[in-house]
Amino acid sequence: MPMRSLIAAGLLALSPMAAMADPVGLYDVVGNNPDDGSAYRGTAEVKRTGDTYSVTWNIGDSNFIGTGLGAKFVSETRFEMGVAGPDDIALSVGYVAKDNFGVAMYFEQPDGHWEGVWTYGGSTKATTEKWYKK
Repeated sequence: MPMRSLIAAGLLALSPMAAMADPVGLYDVVGNNPDDGSAYRGTAEVKRTGDTYSVTWNIGDSNFIGTGLGAKFVSETRFEMGVAGPDDIALSVGYVAKDNFGVAMYFEQPDGHWEGVWTYGGSTKATTEKWYKK
């Protein structure tokens, strides 16, 4: 099955969650480093800032600052990425940290937490991260 079809099928499976949507908030974060698989914990704060999201992670002694766009279902068969809004069930973020950059993509899960995958500039690996609303 082509990757596009897999993504579309996954997004359709998320459609019942639209009522719980809105990534704005403060979260406890758990994840794994892509290079060595070591676990980390911290916090993330998501704010809607006009048409975009501001995302700030505090992990150990490091802070990461990102800007994101949202995505939501606009019908039963149409998923749309665009400006930030309270119905977003997905969040795509570009971020910077000290001397590097990265990208991340998160989807709201049926129980309300958010799960995503991320990587950083120059890496050949990706890893997961979960957000739990405080």
